[in-house]
Amino acid sequence: MKSRWWVWVAAVALTLGSAVYQRMTGPTNPARGTVTIGGREHRLRLTRTHPGAGDQPVVLTVPDRDVGGRVAWRRYPTTDAWQVLPLERDGDTLRTALPHQPVAGKLEYQVLLERGSERAVFPGRPAITRFRQDVPAGVLIPHVAAMFLAMLFSTAAGLGALARHKQAGRDARICMVLMFLGGFVLGPLMQYYAFGEWWTGVPFGWDLTDNKTLMAFAAWLWAAWRMRRGGEARTAIVLASVATLIVFAIPHSTWGSEYKWEAQGS
Repeated sequence: MKSRWWVWVAAVALTLGSAVYQRMTGPTNPARGTVTIGGREHRLRLTRTHPGAGDQPVVLTVPDRDVGGRVAWRRYPTTDAWQVLPLERDGDTLRTALPHQPVAGKLEYQVLLERGSERAVFPGRPAITRFRQDVPAGVLIPHVAAMFLAMLFSTAAGLGALARHKQAGRDARICMVLMFLGGFVLGPLMQYYAFGEWWTGVPFGWDLTDNKTLMAFAAWLWAAWRMRRGGEARTAIVLASVATLIVFAIPHSTWGSEYKWEAQGS
Protein backbone atom coordinates (compact mmCIF):
# COMPACT_ATOMS: atom_id res chain seq x y z
CA MET A 1 0.00 0.00 0.00
CA LYS A 2 1.30 3.40 -0.98
CA SER A 3 2.22 5.69 1.89
CA ARG A 4 -0.46 8.28 2.57
CA TRP A 5 1.25 10.38 5.22
CA TRP A 6 2.02 13.15 2.73
CA VAL A 7 -1.66 13.30 1.72
CA TRP A 8 -2.74 14.11 5.27
CA VAL A 9 0.12 16.53 5.90
CA ALA A 10 -0.81 18.44 2.75
CA ALA A 11 -4.55 18.20 3.49
CA VAL A 12 -4.11 19.60 7.00
CA ALA A 13 -1.90 22.43 5.70
CA LEU A 14 -4.34 23.39 2.93
CA THR A 15 -7.38 23.18 5.22
CA LEU A 16 -5.76 25.27 7.96
CA GLY A 17 -4.58 27.80 5.38
CA SER A 18 -8.08 28.08 3.95
CA ALA A 19 -9.60 28.47 7.43
CA VAL A 20 -7.14 31.23 8.36
CA TYR A 21 -7.74 33.01 5.05
CA GLN A 22 -11.52 32.92 5.59
CA ARG A 23 -11.11 34.22 9.11
CA MET A 24 -8.80 37.08 8.15
CA THR A 25 -10.72 38.24 5.07
CA GLY A 26 -14.33 37.78 6.20
CA PRO A 27 -16.65 40.74 6.78
CA THR A 28 -16.97 39.92 10.50
CA ASN A 29 -13.22 39.96 11.11
CA PRO A 30 -12.36 43.00 13.29
CA ALA A 31 -10.99 46.08 11.54
CA ARG A 32 -7.39 46.47 12.71
CA GLY A 33 -4.82 49.15 12.10
CA THR A 34 -2.70 51.91 13.59
CA VAL A 35 -3.02 55.68 13.91
CA THR A 36 -0.35 58.17 14.90
CA ILE A 37 -1.30 61.12 17.02
CA GLY A 38 0.78 63.16 19.47
CA GLY A 39 3.90 61.53 18.07
CA ARG A 40 2.78 58.09 19.27
CA GLU A 41 1.45 55.14 17.31
CA HIS A 42 -1.67 53.45 18.63
CA ARG A 43 -2.96 50.05 17.53
CA LEU A 44 -6.74 50.05 17.19
CA ARG A 45 -9.32 47.31 16.77
CA LEU A 46 -13.02 47.71 15.91
CA THR A 47 -15.39 44.73 16.09
CA ARG A 48 -17.66 44.09 13.13
CA THR A 49 -20.26 41.81 14.66
CA HIS A 50 -22.26 41.95 17.89
CA PRO A 51 -24.05 38.88 19.30
CA GLY A 52 -26.80 38.99 21.87
CA ALA A 53 -28.62 41.80 23.60
CA GLY A 54 -27.32 45.22 24.56
CA ASP A 55 -25.30 47.88 22.80
CA GLN A 56 -22.05 47.13 20.97
CA PRO A 57 -19.00 48.30 22.95
CA VAL A 58 -16.36 50.38 21.22
CA VAL A 59 -13.13 50.15 23.23
CA LEU A 60 -9.85 51.71 22.12
CA THR A 61 -6.54 51.42 23.94
CA VAL A 62 -5.04 54.93 23.89
CA PRO A 63 -2.84 55.54 26.96
CA ASP A 64 -2.15 59.21 26.09
CA ARG A 65 -4.50 61.10 28.42
CA ASP A 66 -4.45 64.14 26.13
CA VAL A 67 -6.18 62.18 23.37
CA GLY A 68 -9.98 62.27 23.19
CA GLY A 69 -12.44 61.77 20.40
CA ARG A 70 -15.78 60.59 19.17
CA VAL A 71 -17.45 57.93 17.06
CA ALA A 72 -19.64 58.73 14.04
CA TRP A 73 -22.22 56.10 13.05
CA ARG A 74 -25.30 55.53 10.94
CA ARG A 75 -27.45 52.64 9.75
CA TYR A 76 -26.12 50.69 6.79
CA PRO A 77 -26.94 50.79 3.95
CA THR A 78 -28.76 54.13 4.23
CA THR A 79 -28.18 57.81 3.59
CA ASP A 80 -29.10 58.71 7.18
CA ALA A 81 -27.37 61.66 8.78
CA TRP A 82 -24.33 60.63 10.81
CA GLN A 83 -24.85 60.41 14.57
CA VAL A 84 -21.98 61.22 16.94
CA LEU A 85 -21.06 59.59 20.26
CA PRO A 86 -18.36 61.02 22.54
CA LEU A 87 -15.58 58.69 23.66
CA GLU A 88 -15.25 58.56 27.44
CA ARG A 89 -11.85 57.97 29.01
CA ASP A 90 -11.44 55.03 31.38
CA GLY A 91 -7.79 54.75 32.38
CA ASP A 92 -5.81 53.83 29.28
CA THR A 93 -8.93 53.24 27.18
CA LEU A 94 -11.53 55.33 25.38
CA ARG A 95 -15.04 53.87 25.43
CA THR A 96 -18.52 54.27 24.04
CA ALA A 97 -21.22 51.93 22.70
CA LEU A 98 -23.18 51.72 19.46
CA PRO A 99 -26.95 51.45 20.00
CA HIS A 100 -28.46 47.99 19.69
CA GLN A 101 -30.11 47.20 16.35
CA PRO A 102 -32.64 44.63 15.12
CA VAL A 103 -31.36 41.17 14.23
CA ALA A 104 -29.25 41.39 11.02
CA GLY A 105 -29.26 45.20 11.29
CA LYS A 106 -26.01 46.83 10.24
CA LEU A 107 -24.26 50.04 11.23
CA GLU A 108 -21.24 51.74 9.68
CA TYR A 109 -18.97 53.60 12.05
CA GLN A 110 -15.69 55.46 12.22
CA VAL A 111 -13.49 56.84 15.00
CA LEU A 112 -12.13 60.39 15.13
CA LEU A 113 -9.31 60.92 17.63
CA GLU A 114 -8.23 64.42 18.67
CA ARG A 115 -5.24 65.83 20.53
CA GLY A 116 -5.26 69.61 20.50
CA SER A 117 -5.33 70.58 16.82
CA GLU A 118 -4.31 67.08 15.66
CA ARG A 119 -6.86 64.73 14.12
CA ALA A 120 -6.73 61.04 13.21
CA VAL A 121 -9.52 59.03 11.57
CA PHE A 122 -9.84 55.24 11.80
CA PRO A 123 -10.50 53.31 9.68
CA GLY A 124 -10.16 55.25 6.43
CA ARG A 125 -13.37 53.61 5.23
CA PRO A 126 -16.08 53.17 7.90
CA ALA A 127 -16.27 49.73 9.48
CA ILE A 128 -19.56 47.86 9.03
CA THR A 129 -20.90 45.85 11.93
CA ARG A 130 -23.88 43.47 12.06
CA PHE A 131 -26.08 42.61 15.03
CA ARG A 132 -27.23 39.06 15.66
CA GLN A 133 -28.49 36.77 18.38
CA ASP A 134 -26.29 34.41 20.38
CA VAL A 135 -25.75 30.91 18.99
CA PRO A 136 -25.56 28.12 21.62
CA ALA A 137 -22.15 26.51 21.92
CA GLY A 138 -23.86 23.12 21.48
CA VAL A 139 -24.70 24.15 17.90
CA LEU A 140 -21.75 26.41 17.08
CA ILE A 141 -18.91 24.06 18.04
CA PRO A 142 -20.25 20.93 16.25
CA HIS A 143 -21.04 23.04 13.15
CA VAL A 144 -17.51 24.47 12.96
CA ALA A 145 -15.96 21.05 13.66
CA ALA A 146 -18.09 19.30 11.02
CA MET A 147 -17.32 21.89 8.32
CA PHE A 148 -13.60 21.90 9.11
CA LEU A 149 -13.43 18.11 8.99
CA ALA A 150 -15.49 18.06 5.77
CA MET A 151 -12.92 20.37 4.20
CA LEU A 152 -10.10 18.19 5.53
CA PHE A 153 -11.52 14.95 4.12
CA SER A 154 -12.44 16.69 0.86
CA THR A 155 -8.83 17.80 0.38
CA ALA A 156 -7.49 14.39 1.41
CA ALA A 157 -9.86 12.70 -1.05
CA GLY A 158 -8.72 14.94 -3.89
CA LEU A 159 -5.03 14.45 -3.17
CA GLY A 160 -5.55 10.73 -2.68
CA ALA A 161 -7.37 10.47 -6.01
CA LEU A 162 -4.50 12.24 -7.73
CA ALA A 163 -2.11 9.67 -6.21
CA ARG A 164 -4.53 6.83 -7.12
CA HIS A 165 -4.98 5.75 -3.51
CA LYS A 166 -7.93 3.41 -2.95
CA GLN A 167 -8.89 5.23 0.24
CA ALA A 168 -9.85 8.33 -1.78
CA GLY A 169 -13.38 6.98 -2.24
CA ARG A 170 -13.76 6.37 1.49
CA ASP A 171 -12.49 9.88 2.30
CA ALA A 172 -14.94 11.32 -0.23
CA ARG A 173 -17.89 9.56 1.45
CA ILE A 174 -16.82 10.77 4.90
CA CYS A 175 -16.54 14.29 3.48
CA MET A 176 -20.12 14.14 2.14
CA VAL A 177 -21.55 12.92 5.45
CA LEU A 178 -19.74 15.67 7.38
CA MET A 179 -20.72 18.35 4.86
CA PHE A 180 -24.38 17.31 5.00
CA LEU A 181 -24.35 17.33 8.80
CA GLY A 182 -22.45 20.61 9.13
CA GLY A 183 -23.98 22.49 6.21
CA PHE A 184 -27.56 21.27 6.01
CA VAL A 185 -28.40 20.23 9.57
CA LEU A 186 -26.28 22.35 11.91
CA GLY A 187 -25.87 25.20 9.39
CA PRO A 188 -29.59 26.06 9.25
CA LEU A 189 -29.74 25.77 13.05
CA MET A 190 -26.90 28.30 13.28
CA GLN A 191 -28.70 30.62 10.87
CA TYR A 192 -31.96 30.31 12.79
CA TYR A 193 -30.40 31.04 16.17
CA ALA A 194 -28.37 33.96 14.83
CA PHE A 195 -30.87 35.60 12.45
CA GLY A 196 -34.23 33.86 12.76
CA GLU A 197 -34.00 32.32 9.27
CA TRP A 198 -33.38 28.67 8.40
CA TRP A 199 -31.91 29.18 4.92
CA THR A 200 -30.96 32.37 3.09
CA GLY A 201 -29.30 30.87 0.03
CA VAL A 202 -30.88 29.92 -3.31
CA PRO A 203 -33.83 29.99 -3.92
CA PHE A 204 -34.58 32.35 -1.02
CA GLY A 205 -31.58 34.65 -1.13
CA TRP A 206 -27.96 35.19 -2.07
CA ASP A 207 -26.17 34.48 1.22
CA LEU A 208 -22.83 33.11 0.01
CA THR A 209 -22.31 31.11 3.19
CA ASP A 210 -25.35 29.00 2.33
CA ASN A 211 -24.82 29.07 -1.43
CA LYS A 212 -21.17 28.02 -1.30
CA THR A 213 -22.14 25.02 0.84
CA LEU A 214 -24.82 24.16 -1.72
CA MET A 215 -22.33 24.40 -4.61
CA ALA A 216 -19.72 22.27 -2.87
CA PHE A 217 -22.27 19.60 -1.93
CA ALA A 218 -23.61 19.55 -5.51
CA ALA A 219 -20.07 18.86 -6.75
CA TRP A 220 -19.77 15.96 -4.32
CA LEU A 221 -23.17 14.57 -5.30
CA TRP A 222 -21.88 14.42 -8.87
CA ALA A 223 -18.74 12.66 -7.64
CA ALA A 224 -20.90 10.22 -5.65
CA TRP A 225 -22.93 9.47 -8.78
CA ARG A 226 -19.71 8.75 -10.67
CA MET A 227 -18.52 6.45 -7.86
CA ARG A 228 -21.80 4.52 -7.81
CA ARG A 229 -21.50 3.79 -11.52
CA GLY A 230 -18.44 1.75 -10.70
CA GLY A 231 -16.32 3.41 -13.35
CA GLU A 232 -13.33 5.73 -13.06
CA ALA A 233 -14.33 8.32 -10.45
CA ARG A 234 -10.86 9.70 -9.89
CA THR A 235 -11.41 12.81 -12.02
CA ALA A 236 -14.78 13.51 -10.40
CA ILE A 237 -13.28 13.31 -6.90
CA VAL A 238 -10.42 15.64 -7.83
CA LEU A 239 -12.79 18.18 -9.42
CA ALA A 240 -15.18 18.06 -6.45
CA SER A 241 -12.25 18.58 -4.08
CA VAL A 242 -10.96 21.55 -6.09
CA ALA A 243 -14.48 23.03 -6.28
CA THR A 244 -14.77 22.72 -2.50
CA LEU A 245 -11.45 24.49 -1.95
CA ILE A 246 -12.49 27.30 -4.28
CA VAL A 247 -15.97 27.93 -2.88
CA PHE A 248 -14.82 27.71 0.72
CA ALA A 249 -12.16 30.31 0.00
CA ILE A 250 -15.07 32.76 -0.24
CA PRO A 251 -14.99 34.65 3.08
CA HIS A 252 -17.54 33.49 5.64
CA SER A 253 -20.71 35.63 6.01
CA THR A 254 -20.25 37.38 2.64
CA TRP A 255 -23.61 38.66 1.39
CA GLY A 256 -25.10 37.44 4.64
CA SER A 257 -28.45 38.22 6.23
CA GLU A 258 -29.17 41.95 6.22
CA TYR A 259 -32.03 43.86 7.80
CA LYS A 260 -34.08 45.72 5.19
CA TRP A 261 -34.57 49.18 6.65
CA GLU A 262 -36.81 50.41 3.84
CA ALA A 263 -38.98 47.29 3.87
CA GLN A 264 -39.63 47.86 7.58
CA GLY A 265 -40.54 51.51 7.03
CA SER A 266 -37.66 52.60 9.24
